[in-house]
Amino acid sequence: MTAVAEPDDAAPLVGDLHEPNFLGHPRGLWYLAFTEAWERFSYYGMQALLVLYMVKFLLLPGRIEHVAAFASFRKLYGGLEGQALASAIFGTYAASVYLTPIFGGFLADRLLGKRRTILLGAVTMACGHFLMAFESAFLFALLCLVLGCGMFKGNIASQVGSLYRPDDLRRADAFQIFYLGINAGVIASPLIVGTLGELWGWHYGFSAAGVGMLLALAIYLSGQKYLPNEEALARSAATPRAKLTSPERRAVLALILLIPVLAVAIVPNNQIFNAYLIWGDQQFDLVFMGHKLPTTWLVTLDAIVSVSFLALVALFYRWYGKHWREPDEITKIMIGAVFSTAGMLCLFMAAATQGPGEKIGLFWPVAFHFLNSIGFAHLLPVTLALFAKVAPKSINATMIGLYYLAFFGANTLVGWVGGFYQTMATTSFWLMHAGFAIGAGLCFVVFKFVLGHQLTTDSERAPARVPTL
Repeated sequence: MTAVAEPDDAAPLVGDLHEPNFLGHPRGLWYLAFTEAWERFSYYGMQALLVLYMVKFLLLPGRIEHVAAFASFRKLYGGLEGQALASAIFGTYAASVYLTPIFGGFLADRLLGKRRTILLGAVTMACGHFLMAFESAFLFALLCLVLGCGMFKGNIASQVGSLYRPDDLRRADAFQIFYLGINAGVIASPLIVGTLGELWGWHYGFSAAGVGMLLALAIYLSGQKYLPNEEALARSAATPRAKLTSPERRAVLALILLIPVLAVAIVPNNQIFNAYLIWGDQQFDLVFMGHKLPTTWLVTLDAIVSVSFLALVALFYRWYGKHWREPDEITKIMIGAVFSTAGMLCLFMAAATQGPGEKIGLFWPVAFHFLNSIGFAHLLPVTLALFAKVAPKSINATMIGLYYLAFFGANTLVGWVGGFYQTMATTSFWLMHAGFAIGAGLCFVVFKFVLGHQLTTDSERAPARVPTL
């Protein structure tokens, strides 16, 4: 699942040394972690509801006419209707939140500073969540969420690293704590926001997401005195950049060529928030003790399994590395593609074994979440670590910014491909996703043997370690 491994933390991080005040870390870390937990609670709660809200309520006749400016906006998607239109809008939204951090970084670096940009982003996101409670404001709400996330997302993670000097070994542990906040928000949000939205009313769910964002804003404001001094950081960062060497330029080119392949590889995982939820809502046997469980709880299941396997896979390779040579990053990514393919085949089997008029039991979907999460643990965190390790120091932050383009491309594809769920046989739909995973895996094999030497400077270089959570 894409929520767990955020690509925010790999930029070069500099800052003043803050004496540990709480559990061995600067007190500001805990304020940032809890801020991020509530921000992710609001973001993923809203995202878990979005496509179901459109398919089951907003885009139905008698409702869609109430959305301001929707007739003009709809022209961007040609003649799409119903579920296909909902999937396309979801894809546009999910892709856009990976483009706007570029705007947010520029705003922070050139105009407002990180603190003001984060505050403006938090307020804008809160407005977006509350506006989702009004049908007429749907498009404006999405715009606020996209812009707010762009201002908030990358800037708060960079503040985590700024709490430590470059040689401070506590930084890796700090980001694990920060990831705990992310994962706590992702796990809890469908249980609260999703349940309120599905069982009590969509607008209650969106309002709960807005309350979560206000809590994030309040926590961030209360911890201001413990956060880095931006003027000092600006002075320390004002150093001339060295020109790239020829090997560095070749490494940059190899990373850029990897971006579109990575985008294709991410599509099967990110479809969880789109067509998978629609399919699960319609076809899964979610009845427990006479009551249908909220469909959004599937997101919580995926988050719990993903977090568990991130830790288990990291522990496995630590054990493996003590006995044998640990695989390099590209090999791990290839392994991830195999597990991702196996996960998609589980969804194919779920559809293929469904009898007429029957609901799908949870054996194959749960198997999908397990296998897909193992693939995820080999894919996204490892590619992030690869970019952070290989990208030249002088343009490391820029390369991490380019890494976001893989998620932009992936979510754009998720929206476009998700529309085929309405017209294709379900078995063919999930086989197509297995094809994405296989195709990307074959491209990774090519990278291994053709461009792999550009992604490892010498044999002495150990595989990059990534946060487990």
